Amino acid sequence: MLNTLGMELDKIARVSLVGAGPGAKDLITIRGFRVLQEADIILYDALVSEELLSELRIDIPKIYIGKRCGLHSHTQDEINKLLVKYAFEYGHVARLKGGDPFVFGRGNEEIDYVEGFGIPVSIVPGISSAIAVPSSQGIPMTKRGVSSSFWVMTATKRDGSFSRDLVHAAKSSTTMVLLMGIRKLIQIADEVINYRDGITPMAVIQNGTSANERCVIATLGTIKNHIEQVDIEMPGIIVIGDVVADHPSFFEEEVQRVLHSGI
Repeated sequence: MLNTLGMELDKIARVSLVGAGPGAKDLITIRGFRVLQEADIILYDALVSEELLSELRIDIPKIYIGKRCGLHSHTQDEINKLLVKYAFEYGHVARLKGGDPFVFGRGNEEIDYVEGFGIPVSIVPGISSAIAVPSSQGIPMTKRGVSSSFWVMTATKRDGSFSRDLVHAAKSSTTMVLLMGIRKLIQIADEVINYRDGITPMAVIQNGTSANERCVIATLGTIKNHIEQVDIEMPGIIVIGDVVADHPSFFEEEVQRVLHSGI
């Protein structure tokens, strides 16, 4: 039976904010997968894998509303309005976001807007790529005697300038994890090298935990020699700190550095 809006009477408007995890389809939580299977419509982001989407019900709409640098399918305001629109039209909307919705995912903005229309929102946390992707490469965030903390940050502010957090973290001994910084990779290394030694290890990981994952291991002083291995059109994670030396490829990078330095 339908109401005057054309919505089934047993379809109650609600939104579930679901974290898809770091990339691989089987790294979503059991709860997250169950919620997706129960949803009436799914709105998903750019970093959600096609493999995960292919595992979901084929009888419900799946709408791409992703945002990437220079390639926004919708503005944030438009996304907020779509969540409300589809909740009233379909019932249960699953808003699927890469990683965890609250780690640079603007999840709180969407919740505030949706709840403003009296629509309840539930949250299913996801495994954050900031931690999971380096871990999958054998890079720990903390290590006894090496690093007792890690700092997850975005490299730049809205106006394109470096975040003050970048400098604060660079001055410390913390493991630095930078998201959304690939396009300014060399500038980031040049900035951090003002406060840390040039032989400080760093890693650049793209397509983390997926079949086409790519990891470049270098140091602050040598990363510019590896820039051709980085796809600046793709998002990625930058890790800076001595813990990167735990990566199996770091020793090989060190040998090459010594050979080229003529020592």
